[in-house]
Amino acid sequence: MDLPHFWFLLVAVFFGGYFLLEGFDFGVGMLMPILGRSDEVKRRVLLNTIGPVWDGNEVWVITGAGAMFAAFPQWYATLFSGFYAPLLLILFGLIVRVVSIEWRGKIEDPRWRRWCDIGIGLGSWLPAILWGAAFADIAVGVPLDENGYVAGDLFSLLQPAALVGGATTCVVFLVHGAVFVALKTEGDIRAAARRFAARWAFPALALVLALGGSVELRRQGALPLAAAVVAALALAASSFALRKTREGWAFVLTSVAVLALVVLLFGSLYPNLVASFPNPEHSVTIESAASSPYTLKVMAWAALATAPFVLVYQGWSYWVFRQRISTAHIPHSIGLSLRVPAPAKGGNAEPVGAEPDGDAGER
Repeated sequence: MDLPHFWFLLVAVFFGGYFLLEGFDFGVGMLMPILGRSDEVKRRVLLNTIGPVWDGNEVWVITGAGAMFAAFPQWYATLFSGFYAPLLLILFGLIVRVVSIEWRGKIEDPRWRRWCDIGIGLGSWLPAILWGAAFADIAVGVPLDENGYVAGDLFSLLQPAALVGGATTCVVFLVHGAVFVALKTEGDIRAAARRFAARWAFPALALVLALGGSVELRRQGALPLAAAVVAALALAASSFALRKTREGWAFVLTSVAVLALVVLLFGSLYPNLVASFPNPEHSVTIESAASSPYTLKVMAWAALATAPFVLVYQGWSYWVFRQRISTAHIPHSIGLSLRVPAPAKGGNAEPVGAEPDGDAGER
């Protein structure tokens, strides 16, 4: 395998890791108002299932985007020439999500936490939908000019395959997140998450098959539909495993479904990076968009030297925080109060509140 094709595969692996790990993060964020409802302690339990790992999971998209920029600068330029608005919305959602998760437990006030919950939801729903829509668009093809830049406007990108792609990743991540919650919690939350995932696995299954069919009609290849069938079978089997209270197997199966979805999207691209429709001769290919062989060689050695450390560290963090949690594990909040007490006579104002220690239980 030559270096351009190796780096195409590696970028696909990076985004596969991102969708696999950050996918259940998005799912948990979307599920907070569903499984948490009006119960603050349950919402804190949901957030604490991803508390130790969510920021590490985001490393995958940073690495994937950096590899895309360095290995295939034309690919990066083409995407931003037409997908600037949705990619900017994804970035906005991720920033709002980070701030909301980090600051949620700093203030002891219902309105503060309500706005943080809205930020977490916004930062979960937007990327979950827009990543699927964007990758479905470039898989089925968008209008490109002779220089390889997107020729249409934003509304031309809202084709049926993109809408199906956005709905597919959103619902698959919801199921993936619900299974992760069932795997990581105890009591009522575990049972509710298990019921939700088992029920929504079949809508996710139908959407995956619809996406595979939409891509296969445009690309005329067997891979999209085959990957969609694998994902659909995995989702059906996960629903069965959940009914047998086998959350571990269910999580493995939803992980297979997510990875099959990545194979569907990236496999449909090959040997292109952005397919052009209706002028296929304008497509951005792996060879035409690749950096110089020297650049790719240096990047390959750097990736081989650093990747094992990242994988070992991330695997270790998941192992350390492998225990289940429940409402009994959530301590009393020690967030600061928004109300500033009046200063005492002859002295300074009393301290507003205890300083939060940044523990995951305070989110």
